[in-house]
Amino acid sequence: MKWTISQLQKYRNKDFPLDETVRADEIKETDPSIRDVSPMHITGRVDISATKVTFHIRIEGYLILPCSRTLVDVNYPIDVETTETFLLSPLDYETEEEVHQVKGEVIDLMPVIREILLLEVPLQVFCDDDPNQKGAPQSGKDWEVIHEEDNQKKVDPRLAELAKFFEQTDTKDD
Repeated sequence: MKWTISQLQKYRNKDFPLDETVRADEIKETDPSIRDVSPMHITGRVDISATKVTFHIRIEGYLILPCSRTLVDVNYPIDVETTETFLLSPLDYETEEEVHQVKGEVIDLMPVIREILLLEVPLQVFCDDDPNQKGAPQSGKDWEVIHEEDNQKKVDPRLAELAKFFEQTDTKDD
């Protein structure tokens, strides 16, 4: 998703639609919680003027993230619409709009797409509670998951005598 400024200027005041599928696997290196990235479908249009190039795009695809509870893979859908403006020459005034400055003669949209995808990663994602889906391991070397209901039924053998103490009733009369 790179264009030279001269390539884009050919489409000035003309319709320039976008419809491409790109790979953004590099974001897995930036955020290790991302396990996989689907090909991202980029659609939209480009508005080109003498001073700026504005991309009106929609990014669709999905990320595979770990469930915060069970660590199983979760397909997290991405469907983002954004407008990104690249200035061809520096502005003499300040603007409220967030813009990108073009460095050299090439406009590369991929760093912007990667940044948008990284911003879409939630702090927590949860899988559906599907009983057929394999979850996180329940035991390992020298450890096991203890569920609360199991824990209430079992009495630590070292404390068995103490448990009997609470079962005794006070039958003394004063």
